[in-house]
Amino acid sequence: MDSVVEQISETIRSAARDKRPLRIRAGGTKDFYGGGLRGEILDVTSCRGIVDYEPTELTITARAGTPLAEIESALREKGQMLAFEPPHFGDVPSTVSGEDGSSALPDRRGKRATLGGCVAAGLSGPRRAYAGAVRDFVLGVRLVDGSGTELKFGGQVMKNVAGYDVSRLIAGSLGTLGVLLEVSMKVLPLPSSETTLRLKCGHADGIALMNTWAALPLPISATAWSAEHLYVRLSGARPAVKAAAGKLGGTIIDPVTAARFWADIREQTDPFFASPGGLWRLAVKSTSAPLNLAGIQLIEWGGALRWLRSDADAATIRAAAQAAGGHATLFRGGNKGDGVFHPLSEGLMKLHRRLKQTFDPAGILNAGRMYPEF
Repeated sequence: MDSVVEQISETIRSAARDKRPLRIRAGGTKDFYGGGLRGEILDVTSCRGIVDYEPTELTITARAGTPLAEIESALREKGQMLAFEPPHFGDVPSTVSGEDGSSALPDRRGKRATLGGCVAAGLSGPRRAYAGAVRDFVLGVRLVDGSGTELKFGGQVMKNVAGYDVSRLIAGSLGTLGVLLEVSMKVLPLPSSETTLRLKCGHADGIALMNTWAALPLPISATAWSAEHLYVRLSGARPAVKAAAGKLGGTIIDPVTAARFWADIREQTDPFFASPGGLWRLAVKSTSAPLNLAGIQLIEWGGALRWLRSDADAATIRAAAQAAGGHATLFRGGNKGDGVFHPLSEGLMKLHRRLKQTFDPAGILNAGRMYPEF
């Protein structure tokens, strides 16, 4: 491992001297996300393997190039999981657990998606609103910055929080601050029971129901509204799940179909994501009324995440998201010339530039993946 780290460091030092851009890449499953790809590929797939796993401490440490499928398999063997339910966007079939915890059906997640890409992209799946986001589970990171210097932040257990905020900062930074070598994460037990319900309702009623449920002591682990139907997943102890299902009503979906439904939402293989138009990701206040935008929508996270397939212009979509207390990201397709991420205020842009200058003074790491300015 030391030779791999030294090779990465030397590559970065050489590129920094020559002002030569580098594109950090492992599985490449998130290449579509963010700004255009620029620079010479810095392959980090050789930086892989689980370093330490302590099931009793609910923590795991693995190298950044380790396939997510390998990590999730190791966790499942001990009845645990990555609670933020990360999407893979891979193309090699594996398996996904059914609602009863068994291996129920083939999944579209691939073995190419890696832990480093997962953390760098900062993307979470259906469970995010109820369990937390990627950054909430990052305990510590080891990385090489833009000057070729190896840095460590945080620790391997929740009690060791020195540098904790810096570790969380790396989540979602798209490799613009450094090359991840190793990540320590908190994990959670798999739920002992899960049930998914389907209710027929309109757009506004779906949002209202999700927000009503959020105020109640219910074991909800995922919600999604699409095509005049609202889906809710209940996870936890069997008596609690059964009682909640009886209280909410609706139709219980069989475990295999339910597992496939949530996998398709997470991996964006649901028919909604194949619809024409650019795919926009709108993060708004969960209580926001239905957004009056051209196209079709799929709603997750209790109303806080609105997926939009639309050919509407970026300014119109971003204005609607901002009016709803949030922001809009062009996730797939569309015209990236209008910017992928929501424009930052002057103060936030200044802060981002200072961070970039501190971690990557030569500006060579994944330049332009977040904003053209860095």
